[in-house]
Amino acid sequence: MNNLTKDIALVIFDYDGTIGDTRKTIVATMQQTLKDLGFPQFSEEACASTIGLPLKECFRKLLPYSGEEELDGCAAMYRRLFDINKERIRTQAFPNVGSTLECLRQKGLRMSIATSRGVPSLKAFLEDMGFSGYFDLLLGADEVRHHKPDPEPVLLTLETLGFKPSQALVVGDMPVDILMGLRAGCLSCGVTYGNSSRAELEAAGADFIIDDFGELTELL
Repeated sequence: MNNLTKDIALVIFDYDGTIGDTRKTIVATMQQTLKDLGFPQFSEEACASTIGLPLKECFRKLLPYSGEEELDGCAAMYRRLFDINKERIRTQAFPNVGSTLECLRQKGLRMSIATSRGVPSLKAFLEDMGFSGYFDLLLGADEVRHHKPDPEPVLLTLETLGFKPSQALVVGDMPVDILMGLRAGCLSCGVTYGNSSRAELEAAGADFIIDDFGELTELL
């Protein structure tokens, strides 16, 4: 255990790019949506850079001059296509996620997820992976007014589960996850195997950076 994490009792995870490897499905769906609606095409890297934002904001980042109606149309199309693509491109958990979640539970740590994904979609992924029983709270985009990197998802999680910021560690693969945690007064841990580089996570101010999910057992 790291001395800085000795008081940690709650771990708040991101999902996409942290627990589930959804990158291929997300990027393919985003590119298909843009193509079908007649918008310019974007690279895998450009599409992946939006992961972690609420769906409509993903398209706003790529199409900054589009109106609200167009962005709503993109989001609606994406949701329809994603339901098809997730069956065609199966999402796998990253290495060592299952064994690590079990280890953290055995240590008495509480766990939750704060995601920009909708909760029904998140529940389906967790059930498919066999991870549903590990989390005390699933907080999705529809439950908050202000999304990552705003601290609201973390603050609401702390309030709901009864923890102080000093007792929580936020784990995610994107700068928005790190900033969300830090702005809530929590420690943060970036993972390099998702959709951001070590340099990007360092620039966001991550307190810890790991290359494998399993390293959490040494950190906590």
